[in-house]
Amino acid sequence: MAVKVLILEDNPVARSFLRRVVRESFSDTIVITEAGDLETARLHIALTGGATGMHGTDPFKLILVDLELPDGNGLELLAELTQYPATKIVTTLYSDDDHLFPALQCGADGYLLKEDRFEVLVEELQKIVRGQPPLSPAIARRLLMHFRPGGGLGGADGPVDSGFAPLPFSTSKPVPLEKAPEHERLTPRETEVLTFLSKGFTIKEIANLLGIKWFTVNDHIKSIYRKLNVSSRAEAAVLASKQGLV
Repeated sequence: MAVKVLILEDNPVARSFLRRVVRESFSDTIVITEAGDLETARLHIALTGGATGMHGTDPFKLILVDLELPDGNGLELLAELTQYPATKIVTTLYSDDDHLFPALQCGADGYLLKEDRFEVLVEELQKIVRGQPPLSPAIARRLLMHFRPGGGLGGADGPVDSGFAPLPFSTSKPVPLEKAPEHERLTPRETEVLTFLSKGFTIKEIANLLGIKWFTVNDHIKSIYRKLNVSSRAEAAVLASKQGLV
């Protein structure tokens, strides 16, 4: 089955550019739907089950969202789609805190700058397959400096360019000491995914081992993180080991 992608971008040139980036980033068969405003995007999403991607529909698996649109702000759509089963990535020209942090708070799974080179954007999108958050290098550095103890953003000119490891979008959540409630326990498939995840396999490797799409694996990982109340692979692996989940 083809992977469905929605690109929400009002600029036709930028939309064409992002379309090429998406097609270059993934080996799966891709079906791309384009929208130039919020109203059109909402109509397309309504056809795939609405804001929650209802069971029995074929929802989008990847949504690229521009922030400044003719009929509103992309943050509105992100806030509406917190329960929608897609990887949601902001694609914008804005790298400042006033746009970055509200986007992450509204549920963005990634933040890419359209001014980056084609090759950089392809590489960042491919990180989804490896279970890493897609972040433009400048954004990753900004987050690194922001969450570093005693950090801050390095003054008006921003942080000095340096090496970094991609960070999750929120600070680590406390690891719960008790087991999750009965209704929040992992399904057998989620347990399989968590086992492979704990052993260091990438999302693509897990997909090949289980014979499923990597976007499906990504959905399972999101569900695992939610049920275990964790925000990273390392936290999930530690908790799973302590509680005998794998």
